[in-house]
Order: sequence, then structure tokens, then C-alpha cells
Amino acid sequence: MDDYAWLRAANWQAVMRYPAQLDPAIRAHLEAENAYAEAFMADTKELQAQLLAEMKGRIKEHDASVPAPDGPFAYYTCYVTGGQYPLFCRRPRDGGEERVLVDGNALAKPHAYFRIAGVAHSPDHSLIAYAVDTKGSEFYTVNVIEADSGAVVDSGIADNNGSLEWAADSRTLLYVWLDEDHRPRRVLRHAIGADGADDLIHAQDDASFFLGLSATQDRRFLLLSVHDHETAEVSLIDAANPSAPPRLVAKREPEHDYSVDHHEGRLIILTNSDGAEDYRIVEAPAASPSRENWHDIEPHRSGRLILDVVAFKDFLVRLEREDGLPRIVVRRFDNGEEHAIAFAEEVYSLGISAGYEYDTTTLRCTYSSMTTPAQVFDYDVSSRARASQDPGNFERARSFPLRHAQSPGAS
Repeated sequence: MDDYAWLRAANWQAVMRYPAQLDPAIRAHLEAENAYAEAFMADTKELQAQLLAEMKGRIKEHDASVPAPDGPFAYYTCYVTGGQYPLFCRRPRDGGEERVLVDGNALAKPHAYFRIAGVAHSPDHSLIAYAVDTKGSEFYTVNVIEADSGAVVDSGIADNNGSLEWAADSRTLLYVWLDEDHRPRRVLRHAIGADGADDLIHAQDDASFFLGLSATQDRRFLLLSVHDHETAEVSLIDAANPSAPPRLVAKREPEHDYSVDHHEGRLIILTNSDGAEDYRIVEAPAASPSRENWHDIEPHRSGRLILDVVAFKDFLVRLEREDGLPRIVVRRFDNGEEHAIAFAEEVYSLGISAGYEYDTTTLRCTYSSMTTPAQVFDYDVSSRARASQDPGNFERARSFPLRHAQSPGAS
């Protein structure tokens, strides 16, 4: 017996979009539960305030992510003291005046609930697209603004899941549409400022699968992913011609998981096909990427799990784990030489932050351990020099080494 089954509103799909339509009896019960909790916890108000102040005292309220360079600019997210929402900013790459592109605190003021999901700048840096939810439903509406003026130029995308990708023309935006049951069902193409229905790129009728959008590191292709937790199917969308039909890489097969990147006319594919339970890396021509054209470039080795692969212009990076420890391995495309990025500690967590750029010698990584707080560093694959991107933010934990332990990437 479920004594609370009546709390499942028969019109829940409508309530997700219009909360005022919630059954008054359900609303009254929820408000009564909240009032009971407030009354029961009334004698802990002082302790609650003390704990909140103590937690805030350990957090740097005025803080920012490490700027990620992309052409003439570097993009980052920051928080200001007293604010509850992120600011998405950029500044000239070599230093200069900061510009706040999307101010979460200002946008949130009229709303009881507010959340920003995806924020994406156009390839020519002139437009910013961001997805917002003001109801708590996770049905996002997308606004597109001019980066220089902040003027809204488009707000015609609704029922988005927060996933956004720009085509190469900086005037076409691809997104994932959610149905009334909150399932990702379509990938659509939207022309900025255009009236009328958006163009359908892909429809997914099997509710057991999800839809995703991403891009190759060189942004030559946008990647349309159909996947569940153990099966994947990826199609290529030409970023320079997004109206062309997507090109399937390999059709869906049960328990075949794979991901795709692109390098100079060939696909770099991480796959568990042909019994590679710990994954292998293969390549195939981008023009004919089907399975019969896959050739190993990093064979499967049992006990070494390959977690991620990123293809830059001159080098291939893989994140792998063996004997419980992650490591990053860098391989040059021109001569096949490779080396691992070494760490002195016995136990640690490690991740790759690929950033926006393709033609670069800098690899950004995240690192933490039980005694080293989470930090970001840039690694030059040519000189093998490592530069911290968190100057002065942390000091090595001594008395309470577990307090700062975090896991920013694969561990």
C-alpha cells in the first residue's frame, strides 16, 4: 500500500509548466508538511544560522573559474559576494576589461525560482545563447543576446533540456527538445531571428534512449548522440552545412558504447567493440566511418580502462586508469611518441578539461588528492612544463586533510 499515492497529480505534465494548476489539496498538504518541519526545527534556528555561517566561511564567495581561452577572448564563470547565481563573463585573451555577458543575479530577481543551464557563445563571438528555467520544471527557454550590447535578439526556443550547439555560421543553433513527459525526443535546428517552426534533424521514438549534442574538438562536426547507459549511436552533423542529413558513424548495437572525435579528415573513436571491455581507440575516414573501416590506433589491453580521448591538432590525449590510478597519456600525431603526465602522490583524482581550442599545445587538467585540494593546471605538451591556474587560492591541507577532498574528474 502506498498511502501517499494520491500526491501524484494526474495533471503533472501541466503542473510542470504551470505550477498554479496543482491540485489545491496536494498544495495544502505540502504546505502543511513544510509548516510542521519549521515548527519541529524551531529550537535549532540559532544552530542553523551558526552552521550556515561556518560553511560560508569556508567558501570563497567572490570566486571565478579559470578563464578558458578561445581565439581573442577568454571565457569564465564567476560569483560575487552576496550573490546566489553565476555570472558568465569574458575578457580579452591577453588581459583587459571584463564584460559580464549573462548576469544570473540580475536575471533571477523577478523569479521565485531561477536556474541557468547551458551557456554557449557563437564561433564568431558575437552572440551568446543561454537556457533558463524559472519554474523548477527543467523545461528550459533559450535566449540569444548580442555579446556587446546584451540586447535580446531571439527567445523562440522552448522546452529545451539545456543542451545547445552553434553551427559554424554563428546564426544557426541546434538544440534538444523535450516532450510532455520530459523525455528528449528531437534534435532541432533554429535560425536566429527567423519566424516559423524549427527544422527537424532527428526524432527519437524509443523512450528508453536519450538524445545528446556535443562537438568535436576542432568543431568540424557537431555530434548527435542517441544513448542509454551502455549503448551509443553517434551521427555527424556538418558544422559548416547543418542542413545536410546527419551521417551515421555506427548503427546502434546492444551494449556497444562508443564516442567520437575528429582529426584532419579521420574520426578518432573510443569503443568497447569486439570484446574490448576496457575500451580501445580506433580511427576511420570521416567520409566512410562504418565499422568495417575501423583500425586500431590504441589496442585493447585488459585491466587498463580508457576513460576519455581528445584529439588536438598535433597530439592525442587519453585519460586511462590502471591499478586503481588514473593517468593522462599524450601522443604526438607526427611521430607516435607518447608520454604520461606524472604525479608524486600515491592516490589522487585526475581529469581533462579540453577547453575550446584545437590548435594548441596546452592541455588543461584538474587534480586533487586526500591532501591536495582540487586545483587546475595547464600542461605544455611540448616543454612538459606545468603551470598552476589557482595561484593563492589554496594551501596544502594539514590538520584536516579530508575537509577539502574533491573529485573533479575521473578517479
